[in-house]
Amino acid sequence: MKKNLIIYLTVIGLIGFLSSCKKDETRIVISANPVVPTITTVPDLTLSRVNGTDTLTFVGTPADAGFQASVKYFLEACPSGDNFAHVTSIMSSQQDIALKITISDLNGIMLKAFPADKATAVDFRIRALLIADAGTGVAPITYNSPTKTADVTPYGLPRLDLIGSGIDQKIESALGNGQYTGYVNLDVTKPFTIKDPDANVIYGGSGGVLSAGGAALVADATGWSKLIVDTHALTYTLKPYAVGLIGSATPGQWSTDSPMSYDIQTGVWSITLDLVSGAIKFRLNNGWDNGINLGNGDATNPQYTLSNLWNNGSSKDIPITDAGNYTITLTIGASAYSCTITKN
Repeated sequence: MKKNLIIYLTVIGLIGFLSSCKKDETRIVISANPVVPTITTVPDLTLSRVNGTDTLTFVGTPADAGFQASVKYFLEACPSGDNFAHVTSIMSSQQDIALKITISDLNGIMLKAFPADKATAVDFRIRALLIADAGTGVAPITYNSPTKTADVTPYGLPRLDLIGSGIDQKIESALGNGQYTGYVNLDVTKPFTIKDPDANVIYGGSGGVLSAGGAALVADATGWSKLIVDTHALTYTLKPYAVGLIGSATPGQWSTDSPMSYDIQTGVWSITLDLVSGAIKFRLNNGWDNGINLGNGDATNPQYTLSNLWNNGSSKDIPITDAGNYTITLTIGASAYSCTITKN
């Protein structure tokens, strides 16, 4: 009797095992021709601050791997042609292939990867992550949609555009409080006005007083200037801001500055030139007493190095030991300065 009971239980166990296998087998069959998601509709991506609360919808079609699964969809972007080597994650949605996001939220994400106020070709895709029911042993599966390319124009900080200066340039308001500042590259032969694209107002002026519809402004010198505008107080200042490299290692020695160029996108001043063995320093507007006199520290002030330059008349020369072609950058913060010196 005991033997028969053991056999009976063994048979019951075998039947349960086979039933379980059959059940699992039906749950892990993956289609030989899975359906990947697609993007069918991309909205107009010329973004506008005044429409920041509006909602944009990216419409797609769902993924189908041939088995019951939970699906999470991710909307992703990258520079056109980058093949998603550098991915910008925009949003995700559980089961829903109509991906919705406000203009202001999308703008903030796009600004981290793409320039403001400029159309950039961007590739979009929907990535579908399929997860089978627990206990099937099926690992999550990812399907990517074909890419969809569209021009994206994020809006930057509140800005004023220079009209008539000869090149596209702007100054921005960091706090959005009507006070704008920036470095601009001007030509004394090209007077310019200032446009507020949000309010559609064009300003001019003279003697530091700004007015809507006023006369075009004229730079004091050709080259870089610092422009500060207050559209509430209706005032402006426009002063030359020529950052130069000088020293015994430069072509002009200690008598003539080598002018540096400013990159508006990165906020960095730079110059590429041939140097000889000697020394360099940085100064402003071809003089030592114009607010910038940058060099190294001394034994009493060892904290001043290339990553924390000393802005002081006592700052020390920066040595250049080897002759050659160099690229030099200078970053000017609110009260901090740093540089890089790279031999090409």
